[in-house]
Amino acid sequence: MKIGVVSDSHGHIENLRRALRALLEEGIEVFCHLGDDYDDLEAVEVPSGVEVLRVPGVFSEYYRDPSIPNRVLKEWGGKRFLLTHTRSRHQNDLPDDLDPEVLVKEGRVDVVFYGHTHIPEISVRDEVLFLNPGHLKDEDKKGHPPTYGMVEVEGGRVGAKIFDLYSGEVLYEGRKEG
Repeated sequence: MKIGVVSDSHGHIENLRRALRALLEEGIEVFCHLGDDYDDLEAVEVPSGVEVLRVPGVFSEYYRDPSIPNRVLKEWGGKRFLLTHTRSRHQNDLPDDLDPEVLVKEGRVDVVFYGHTHIPEISVRDEVLFLNPGHLKDEDKKGHPPTYGMVEVEGGRVGAKIFDLYSGEVLYEGRKEG
């Protein structure tokens, strides 16, 4: 199973479309947007048959709306995933929001997808794979190019890649066994 992951598109719709096209060519079954901006997904067409999930960014009006989940737990390929804009609690969290750090500490997730920092990262800590796909802005003050991520779950293994938006080159890779 292949899962496409983007974050922090910040209104750069053409870059979001480009990332989605590349991920569809990879054969994704799920497409996740991790916030900033929540509404950007409305401007792109995701083919039917591809599951779409999104969470809002912490400064979005949607983040303060209790009817919209700020964090989502899902299971794909026998692995438990957390989708969140931040990898820890945030001052704008609602009282009932899940705490990512508690979920990790209690062993309730295998993979955490997060954004917010605009810094692409793949790491494994406490038996949990963390993926930040970076951002999709044309330019970013932190110096990282626009990137997107993909995770593949196969045979109990979780493999992750982060791609450069323009070249398609794999910039980062990581995996979690078992």
